[in-house]
Amino acid sequence: MSLAGPILVISDRTDDRKLAVALAEAGAAPVVESGLAEAAGALSRIEPVAVLFADADPAPAPLLADELMAAIDAMPAPFMPVMVRVSDCRAAALEALPIDANAPNEQIIARLAAALSARTLHRTVLQRIDSLRRNGADAPLLPDTDPLEEATVLVAGRGRHYPPLAAAVGERVSFIGALSVETAARYLNIRDVDGVIIGEGFGPSTVEAFLTALSEDCRFRDLPVGVVPELPGSIDRARLAGIEPVKGAAADIVAHLTPLVRVHAFAARLRRHMASLDAGGMLDPETTLLTVAAFERDLERAIADSRARNAPMSIARFDLPAGLTRRGQVDAARLVSRLIRAADIACQTADGAITVAMTATALQHCHVIARRIGSTLRQTMFEREGSGRMEAMVTLASLKSTDSPQSLLARVSGPATAAAE
Repeated sequence: MSLAGPILVISDRTDDRKLAVALAEAGAAPVVESGLAEAAGALSRIEPVAVLFADADPAPAPLLADELMAAIDAMPAPFMPVMVRVSDCRAAALEALPIDANAPNEQIIARLAAALSARTLHRTVLQRIDSLRRNGADAPLLPDTDPLEEATVLVAGRGRHYPPLAAAVGERVSFIGALSVETAARYLNIRDVDGVIIGEGFGPSTVEAFLTALSEDCRFRDLPVGVVPELPGSIDRARLAGIEPVKGAAADIVAHLTPLVRVHAFAARLRRHMASLDAGGMLDPETTLLTVAAFERDLERAIADSRARNAPMSIARFDLPAGLTRRGQVDAARLVSRLIRAADIACQTADGAITVAMTATALQHCHVIARRIGSTLRQTMFEREGSGRMEAMVTLASLKSTDSPQSLLARVSGPATAAAE
């Protein structure tokens, strides 16, 4: 693993340079060390790619803390990760990414590498947007909203401590609850998740097996994972860079993990935006489905191809519940983007409805696929907090010899006729 530089290591313990040495051995160059009092000046002078507070629980005086945060905020784009070592679970004194004070240097370096990959992606996206716009393309800008508005945290647990933990998470971000690790694993495989909290109620072997599975899956090695039970000694924390032991009140646990969840959600936003740019704007960067205009163009080509090959074609429209929040509509669209086949095309219209055109598919097969998609939506999505599961209504139609793209779409745009169970 190699790291870019310069990296600023802030510490008043001049006798302990193990972290700085480990960073240098990982390829960071240069590694610049500074005391806490001089850190703001060092920030402005060297413009680092990342900052690490190496001492646990740095507590600068209020004026010095303000000076530090002003210097950090003044750093130009792209995103610059700032990490701070903390000895207990609470909101950090400095606005930074917390990491357990007992984390081995290998985990710190892996966590930093993950954050720097988000910085690299941010820089690439900004450069692509700038280049496209200078060449006259109408490239969409990155949203300026808080990535937490798009984040989802999975909370697994049992017992009396689970309800307050779930409530505290739900006050900050969208959350998914699971009463077993098997259910949690199923959600991880089908939903976009930006953080996991493993609460109380599970035996040590169950926690160990779940964490081992996460560490062995490259999709989850950077995922923030707060663990309330004791961390199993067998877990290689360098292979699960986002793991954090968490204790205390539910609000403190959420405050501790929130910065890590925000960065993970930001990286996911960047990947969606890059996919949209790579597709020439044909993909909606919010949902990763086709834009409505691109869908209509592709639908016309798909109809022409079906007729040329004398192949069947069907279309399904999923109407989401009235009153569903925009966030819920987007989550449903992202889930559908995972479920459709590679040969199919789909889009989400302004009213939240999702239309899927299924090539080389007769109506009876389209019905089976639509039921499967609807069932997954029903089992993994909630209409709103505290309500029952979301029931998407589906309308199906097959391509007729007299159909135009407009007439085919019109036949599924009327009142929904059946629940996609």
